[in-house]
Amino acid sequence: MTRTRYQQNLDLLKDNVIKIGEEARRSIDNAMISLENLDVDLANKVIEDDQAIDELDDSIEKCVHQLIARQSPTAGDMRFVTSCLKISIDVERMADMAVDIAAIVKRIDEKHARPITEIIEMGTIASLMLQQSIDAFKEIDPELAKETSKEDDKMDELFSSTSREIIEMMTNDKTIIDNASHLLFVLRYLERIGDHACNICESVVYMASGERVYLN
Repeated sequence: MTRTRYQQNLDLLKDNVIKIGEEARRSIDNAMISLENLDVDLANKVIEDDQAIDELDDSIEKCVHQLIARQSPTAGDMRFVTSCLKISIDVERMADMAVDIAAIVKRIDEKHARPITEIIEMGTIASLMLQQSIDAFKEIDPELAKETSKEDDKMDELFSSTSREIIEMMTNDKTIIDNASHLLFVLRYLERIGDHACNICESVVYMASGERVYLN
């Protein structure tokens, strides 16, 4: 592999990581819209679109393996290449959780057991964290990565307070248990999406400095 081709493959790898981030963010946004409106058609679209995200993840993995096997990247490039693989894995899992939320939408009967304002807020933060973490990757900006990870505190606070409220409602009214339990699962998926965004931020810091930090 010539150096020109090598650099082209590095550029393609970066482009694909950015693309999978954009696609996953779209899935998260659509999953939250489908949840808010109980839109089964949109939920089905989220589920169907996941195949393209999985294919992108596969192509990123293959590219990483080829670069390592054929070109023996330098230390700096190796950090970039391995970080791309880790970021892709985190993004793919975030997209899977968007699919899980979409699947829940298809199981909710009638209407939500309670207003979902806080849950929608968590979805907004999760989407923003993914966007900002991918922006940090794009610019290799460790400071943006560290700032983005701080948003996870809001996610954790909303998760804890809203979970407690829903569990209390379920205790007091057994008729809402089924629908309310679906909302608890959504909360957990969104909280995990925030954790994966923090993982991406950690990868950006490592890529930039070689330093392993824990931001979650």
